[in-house]
Amino acid sequence: MSSRVCQTCGGSDIDVDQARGSAVCTGCGSVLEDNIIVSEVQFVEGSGGVSSTVGQFVSADGPAKAPLLGSGFHVSVGKESRAQTLQSGKRQIQQLGSQLQLNQHCLDTAFNFFKLVVSKHLTRGRKMEHVIAACLYLVCRTEGTPHMLLDLSDLLQVRLVPDQLSH
Repeated sequence: MSSRVCQTCGGSDIDVDQARGSAVCTGCGSVLEDNIIVSEVQFVEGSGGVSSTVGQFVSADGPAKAPLLGSGFHVSVGKESRAQTLQSGKRQIQQLGSQLQLNQHCLDTAFNFFKLVVSKHLTRGRKMEHVIAACLYLVCRTEGTPHMLLDLSDLLQVRLVPDQLSH
């Protein structure tokens, strides 16, 4: 919790996750801060007295020039993977959203929901197109657009089984 206020919805319930470096409004899903940088350095001692740094090196020149800071320091590939996931998600939201003829505000809000879902690791074990559709459906419900779940089902060519709807 924080004393911040969301500029999108005015809500004050902000989820600040220092480990992921993000601040997200739990009311509307807007990402208020991403990639919060912590200025402190921590070290841990491993087996055999080997010290290594905790965290991830952030270079001003970008990820390509990350230096090697001793044998125990590993540059995380997860950041690149997350960036690729976000880029792919944004592209798919734009494609599916344009088929639904949603405006840019709705697409941006859907992408904010998508970023929140990715940051909470809720995409694991799920098809990306279904996650994208869920984010767009959330926007359709919150913004009051005339789209129904059936519209997304038709676009994705996914058959909704009545058992799936009741859970």
